[in-house]
Amino acid sequence: MLKTADASGAAALHAMKKIEAIIKPFKLDDVKEALHEIGLQGMTVIDARGFGRQKGHTELYRGAEYVVDFLPKVKVELVVADRQLDAAIEAIRKAAHSGRIGDGKIFVYNVEDAVRIRTGESGEDAI
Repeated sequence: MLKTADASGAAALHAMKKIEAIIKPFKLDDVKEALHEIGLQGMTVIDARGFGRQKGHTELYRGAEYVVDFLPKVKVELVVADRQLDAAIEAIRKAAHSGRIGDGKIFVYNVEDAVRIRTGESGEDAI
């Protein structure tokens, strides 16, 4: 497990963070480009469906009205060093922002360790 010292000198157990961002599909290229511009390269993208406060919307099909409650979304996952966290969140937030309902959410988790399968590198070296 990685340990780094924080400003108080106490050992911090988490030197990496996992970011999960749920965004609108048409914003994916903008988010990818924004992350690339700040030097972050690797990410995982998953097609997803979901809803938040907006609870979907109503559509009309062949004269019948129906509720579309699971809207298409994209989930972007990446692991970053603690020092890159704020820049990554801001890049995602700005790139994914449209100002309309359903722009998405960003979640941040502590990461204990990472291991690159090919080389056996671990910690930040693996990301």
